[in-house]
Amino acid sequence: MNILHRVKRLEAGMTRAVERAAREWSRSGAHEPLEIAQAIVDTVAERLEPAARGRYVFPFNRIHVTIAASSRDDRARFAAVFESEPTLQQRIAARLRDAGGDPASLQCAVAYAPRPGAAWQTPDFHVEFTRGASAPTPVALPVPGPIPGPVLEPAPAPAAQAARELRITIVNGTAEKSSYAFALPRVNLGRCAEVRDSLSRLVRTNHVAFVDLTGASNHSVSRRHAHIEYVEAARHYRLRDDRSAHGTSIVRNGRTVAVPAGSRGIRLESGDEIVLGEARARVRIL
Repeated sequence: MNILHRVKRLEAGMTRAVERAAREWSRSGAHEPLEIAQAIVDTVAERLEPAARGRYVFPFNRIHVTIAASSRDDRARFAAVFESEPTLQQRIAARLRDAGGDPASLQCAVAYAPRPGAAWQTPDFHVEFTRGASAPTPVALPVPGPIPGPVLEPAPAPAAQAARELRITIVNGTAEKSSYAFALPRVNLGRCAEVRDSLSRLVRTNHVAFVDLTGASNHSVSRRHAHIEYVEAARHYRLRDDRSAHGTSIVRNGRTVAVPAGSRGIRLESGDEIVLGEARARVRIL
């Protein structure tokens, strides 16, 4: 067994140990916002990758945190902790900077859901990591605390409760459920509920998860195929392709509209059919 293989096995074992510890932590009872903030920072730090000269790099520039908060009072408590100095983004940036990473282009968004999702690692929160082609120019803010240098102004947090209800019905292909209902700021679509890298680390969860079957329809769906994003300012949903292998499109009134990969996406309308490779799902917006 060569050294590289041994290292990969060791890293995979460490990852599984961390995930087991996270599950034990999540079962230990209700946690305060400050405890959850620290757990989020620890979750982000686990994604650091070793680089040259003992330094680490963070391979993502966008972090989307979803907090389980069923009431307005709970959301207010979390917002008070996450937005006070040091903010959640400042805590994350400080941890990455301490490890030698460069958090200058980091974006961190926080949203709230009334209950945990089925694929969440803990019942308190869920973190998704993505890397965009580019990020907005950082805005330097004065920081009275010990964190040096410019700090990004936190991205506006999409309010999950403001999103209209989105209902998705599978028309062609086999998903874990035949129909779904969401009021989330982002809904991922793809094959398999969990997408992991070569070291078994979770890199994405799919809210609409097509089963990993041998049929042509399901296998034409990429593991990270597309996502639906709620644009709060315009109060509508947009469908975006996540550089899928077989493409994404919308069928509307008998006409097919392609969704270019890496673009702003296409605005969804109630009654649209989303085409993921050869799979299809119908959308209703209430």
